[in-house]
Amino acid sequence: MPTVPKLFESTVDLMGDAPAVVFGDQVVTYTELNSRANRLARVLLERGVGPDTAVAVALPKCDELVVVLLAVLKAGGAYLPLDPQYPAKRLAHMVEDARPVLLVRSVQVSLDLAALVPELVVDDPGVRREVAAQPDHNLTDACRNAPLLPQHLMYVIYTSGSTGSPKGVAVTHTGVADVVAAQAASIAPRPGDRVLQWASISFDAAFWDWSAALLSGATLVVAPAEELLPGEPLRDTLRRHAVTHAVLPPVALSVTDPDDVLVGGTVMSTGDACTRALVAKWAPGRRMFNGYGPTETTIGSTVAGPITAADEITIGTPWQGNSVHVLDERLRPVPDGRDGELYLAGNGLARGYLNRPGLTASRFVPNPFGEPGSRLYRSGDRGHRRADGQFVYSSRNDDQVKIRGFRVELGEVEARLVAHPAVDVAAVVVIGDLAGARLSAFVSVVSGAEVSAAELRAHAAETLPEHMVPSSIHVLPQLPVTANGKIDRAALRSLVENAALNDETSVEDEANDDPASVESKLYLMVREILAVPEAKASDNFFSLGGQSMLATRLAGRLRDELGVTVPIRAVFESATLSELAAVVRASCESVS
Repeated sequence: MPTVPKLFESTVDLMGDAPAVVFGDQVVTYTELNSRANRLARVLLERGVGPDTAVAVALPKCDELVVVLLAVLKAGGAYLPLDPQYPAKRLAHMVEDARPVLLVRSVQVSLDLAALVPELVVDDPGVRREVAAQPDHNLTDACRNAPLLPQHLMYVIYTSGSTGSPKGVAVTHTGVADVVAAQAASIAPRPGDRVLQWASISFDAAFWDWSAALLSGATLVVAPAEELLPGEPLRDTLRRHAVTHAVLPPVALSVTDPDDVLVGGTVMSTGDACTRALVAKWAPGRRMFNGYGPTETTIGSTVAGPITAADEITIGTPWQGNSVHVLDERLRPVPDGRDGELYLAGNGLARGYLNRPGLTASRFVPNPFGEPGSRLYRSGDRGHRRADGQFVYSSRNDDQVKIRGFRVELGEVEARLVAHPAVDVAAVVVIGDLAGARLSAFVSVVSGAEVSAAELRAHAAETLPEHMVPSSIHVLPQLPVTANGKIDRAALRSLVENAALNDETSVEDEANDDPASVESKLYLMVREILAVPEAKASDNFFSLGGQSMLATRLAGRLRDELGVTVPIRAVFESATLSELAAVVRASCESVS
């Protein structure tokens, strides 16, 4: 079983001066990328990095990020991605829990973690000189602090935790060769192809993106996050860089126009349930696949395709080195066609949850169908096996949901809300469709306490990333319950939907009372998209519960209903809806 450095260096030997990474106007060859990573890896070794040590990485998307990830792996370490957009308290928890030996960041990323972990600022002039002075040939085990084995850690990815804290999934190199084989057998990237790095490095899907390119001889296309926003920005990036391979979640596929992109190429849907409508939209003119696998495996477990709109949407069959079992509550096989829980096995299983032996033991259980010592991962997903061997996903066993492709445990969001001293009980539900899916929270407060929805959103945002902060929070005297005393989540969803449908509150327009004005039309769109009773000039789109996908939807409605193209960046940069209305009005005037 080869490690990532071995696989990458074998590709370098074949590709030489072929393009490995494209970022803007910069083109980095395989030879250059390997040399830069080797030099930095030697500096990391001097900082104590070695097998089974974690290195926190906090850089924006750029060619340097790819260099850092490869350097960490070449030194024998495992990378721990830190998204600088995450709340400081959440990042601090991850660092305290994972105990990395080093934080590698760029000058433009400012994180207050120096008290927890030593830092290496890769673009600091002194560090650049130190790196440049190192030899650039490949490292061997003699160079490292200890031999690098497939059983050593490759990365640690933190996911939402049902008990209130994120948990780190520890993944080794053991399943990487199977990933490469699965990529070759499905999306088949080759020299000359261009693979988009779409997923955030904080998610395991990012490893699929960059390994699909750099372990096959293709070119990895890296772009700033704002150029990857679903909709027009993503479409423009796919066209501008002539991308041939992209892995995108259904939520991104649903709002992005497929015309003139990935023509004759390959697209894979993953991260959430794919639909027939998406297949009908994206499969014509290109090969389309559907991938499945939780973070607790090395990126995935199964793949289906090429698929067409005429097919039943399945998650396919296990790829090399992996297997899927459909079992009942006693770990007995369930007959084909009948739903059970999906248990995953094979080389790709994670080592477990970092520093969580009890949780690891409850989710990674002995495999009665495999060799002694082998394990099964209880996915919590339900589905069945068809007679032809294809697996079909049906539902979840628990309260885990997907929001814009992100894995969210409702229990973690509820635990954060209950941590506020005024909150007695909290419940969170998902409302909206695929692209507009968002969290809505309901709380009751302790006797005599008072708290506003804005205060609770701010409290949640102190530790939860943006996609986990409820877009709306409702304070009720008490939460509805079912006949057996459990919180009635269906009733809560109905409360939100009916309020959005029936609320007659007028849209406040501080500048113009004319309902046909640009301002009034914009505020009405915001109100409808965010399902809020009021949207006024002084409000901020994101404070009302907006997020990137809903910003894309707003830009789309402005284009469709007013005939103007407003950059999504304007939605992000406008402090108030009044400022955004001015941008829209100016666009309208330039068109007329």
